[in-house]
Amino acid sequence: MSYQSRQIDPLDSPHPIPWGWVLATITAGSSGSLSRLYYYRSQSLISPDQDYAAYSRIQIRVEPKYFQSCVTSVLFLENLRTGDLQAITPSAPLADNPFLDTGIDLLGRISMVIPVSWSASGDRLLAREFESLFGSDLASDYAVIVDRNGNQVYTVAPTRIQYTNAVLLGWSQLYPEQVLFRAGILGEEHWPHWTVDVHGQTTRTTGDRPLIYGQVLNSVWTGPQMQKHNS
Repeated sequence: MSYQSRQIDPLDSPHPIPWGWVLATITAGSSGSLSRLYYYRSQSLISPDQDYAAYSRIQIRVEPKYFQSCVTSVLFLENLRTGDLQAITPSAPLADNPFLDTGIDLLGRISMVIPVSWSASGDRLLAREFESLFGSDLASDYAVIVDRNGNQVYTVAPTRIQYTNAVLLGWSQLYPEQVLFRAGILGEEHWPHWTVDVHGQTTRTTGDRPLIYGQVLNSVWTGPQMQKHNS
């Protein structure tokens, strides 16, 4: 479909979220007087050892006033041998995490997570958490790192630097235990690259490049799902 072929992204990310689908759904769904739910399932990312699949389910609640609409998502980690399924919610500010009380008015929030890469050994998963608000120019990425062996989830972004937008690129080639971001000030031409570890320690880097591992797999479940009308 057209929104898939264009692969547009608000931050021009190399790992685009289904932004075309979001815009098309908001346009088509905000004409009524009731709120409506729409769903989207991402492609699956298979681990190098073929034992695990990662994918996300994205939900849009479309309101008659589009800027009150809400996009939330959940990341899933599936053991392909046992069938066990683990749901993972990032701890970013706008994520729909039941264990966090941010005190933020969440009307109009956009919180979308998609799998980006496994580590070379398949013991860690890297996902992109994109966050924004409808009707604003606020938009930035977080990195979600799932440590399969340690059963830990880390949500990180560049810290102690000045930037308006950060774009997750992948694992760092120079520091494979860390993630690589491009981050800078909106309007500036050149944005430097930064490595970030699981504790948020941020270091500027040059000559680095992102590494991506895993096999992307489409299925009959990939893409838009059913819609549901709410009163």
